[in-house]
Amino acid sequence: MPAITPADPLALSRVGAPTDATPRPVLTVSTAPSGLEGEGFPVRRAFAGIDYRHLDPFIMMDQMGEVNYQAGEPRGTPWHPHRGFETVTYLMDGSFIHRDSHGGGGVINDGDTQWMTAGSGLLHIETPPEELVMSGGLFHGIQLWVNLPAKDKMMAPRYQDIGGGSVTYLASADGGSIIRLIAGDLDGNEGPGITHTPITLVHATVNAGAELVLPWRPDFNALAYVLAGNGYVGTDRRPVRTGQTVVFGSGDALTVGADTKQDSRSDALEVLLLGGQPIREPMAHYGPFVMNTRAELQQAVDDFQAGRLGVIPSTERLPHA
Repeated sequence: MPAITPADPLALSRVGAPTDATPRPVLTVSTAPSGLEGEGFPVRRAFAGIDYRHLDPFIMMDQMGEVNYQAGEPRGTPWHPHRGFETVTYLMDGSFIHRDSHGGGGVINDGDTQWMTAGSGLLHIETPPEELVMSGGLFHGIQLWVNLPAKDKMMAPRYQDIGGGSVTYLASADGGSIIRLIAGDLDGNEGPGITHTPITLVHATVNAGAELVLPWRPDFNALAYVLAGNGYVGTDRRPVRTGQTVVFGSGDALTVGADTKQDSRSDALEVLLLGGQPIREPMAHYGPFVMNTRAELQQAVDDFQAGRLGVIPSTERLPHA
């Protein structure tokens, strides 16, 4: 952490602080509960307990780690199916291998993103590379699920490998924050992620004592998740800390600030800022399937059981670290 930092932050393009914008108020701040995912890696459930009306078009988000594995401890997920949405895996520390039954896959490391459009359905697996299992080490990332509208749910699967070096790097107006634009538009700047549902996904590092004010599309919802550090959100300076999720109300500007004194693990506030255009369609969610109706969920289960979502490739066809 914090993923990749540009060699010369002073040379970055600046995002202008809005002057006549309407600040978004803070509606709620919630603390993510902890759990285990896949073969047993620790996660925080960032969106647990939040009304879906505030999340749409996002479905769920897990913070994976931050954990310092001992040798032999790194864990992944077994082969499993998906249909009807997109998964976004953003890694800040460590390494992960993605493989899927549609031929997509690769290895991501610090600052990289894997963007998988499950669409009509596939099988996939995410595992740490053998060298990380053998040596142990730091592992930290997030996985975000982005819903697809009904018209795109049965599209052909697609895989995007977004290297950390291809992310759009920006700075705040005062130079006190580094902004990594992974997907979407921010003040006329475009991130590399290709999305079907219009969204913006940002990882910001806000230096101790600095305040970040960003323009935000008024037709998007707005969420923040604190990856590390402590600070405040909104013009009323609502306190936030690691593992907390913020829901913002209506407006066209976001405010996030870092406390002058940070905890010993982080010398800055690390925060994800995300928002998207709500789909506003019925959602039916069952495990790894996200559709519009119960009948479509049943069809997804039937198709998976019948092998129509793909087959596990032979070892020779899988990408290697």
